[in-house]
Amino acid sequence: MTEIPEHLRKRAEEARAKAAAAAGQTPAEPAAPAEPVAPAASGDAPAPPSGAGADSAESRIPAHLLERSKAARGKAEGAPTEVAVPAGVAAAAAGTAVATAPPPVAAGPGGHTQRLLTVVKAGSIQDVRATPVDKVHVWPHLLLIEFVASLACTAFVFIFSAFVNAPLLQLANINRTPNPSKAPWYFLGLQELLTMFHPMVAGVTIPGMGIFVLMLAPYIDRNPSNKPEDRKFAIVLFTIFLMFWAVLVIIGSFFRGPGFNFVFPWRAGIFFDL
Repeated sequence: MTEIPEHLRKRAEEARAKAAAAAGQTPAEPAAPAEPVAPAASGDAPAPPSGAGADSAESRIPAHLLERSKAARGKAEGAPTEVAVPAGVAAAAAGTAVATAPPPVAAGPGGHTQRLLTVVKAGSIQDVRATPVDKVHVWPHLLLIEFVASLACTAFVFIFSAFVNAPLLQLANINRTPNPSKAPWYFLGLQELLTMFHPMVAGVTIPGMGIFVLMLAPYIDRNPSNKPEDRKFAIVLFTIFLMFWAVLVIIGSFFRGPGFNFVFPWRAGIFFDL
């Protein structure tokens, strides 16, 4: 049998002392620790000690360890084992008062009750999922979407041209200038600015400043989020740019009459052709 740990022997002696004190007996002197015996060479279970040596060994070993050893030997030999009855239950049934051993208390470094087998890194036993990355490859994710969008736009223009007639006007007469003379709708914003500012300011300065601010926008707003509620600066900047040109195009298309004068379309009519 193997050597019994020191903290188990001390605990068994304290339990016997308390039991003897409750029964009014003098506690027995602790026996000297038994010499360790080498296990047998064969695979058979070691034979239990006999005689006085067996009694002294059993007196040094706690009761729950003896019961566990007997159950293990019974399983190894294939014989039926007896169910151990706790001392407190047996004493209550017999009508005698027997003090039970106190529950084990966590011991310090001197009296170890547990042993650390090994240290395993947390990453090897935990199922840690990879952190999602907010990036995708250009092909096929981006280029495929752009290709489908271009096909949809082409189909829309093709169907729209089948139902809306857009014929060419008659040949221009150099002796007769149309009144009002308007540029195409996508240039009406600039033509509207020409009525308010100098041609240098309306045709170069204002459009150039707008394009320059749009070029600086990605460097000013470095927010990587793609959620609209997190991109307030970019949304406000683009909304101002879009509404500025949209208002100028609407005024030049529907509120300018002969002589490019300001008129109300519900009074003078609409002087605008696609």
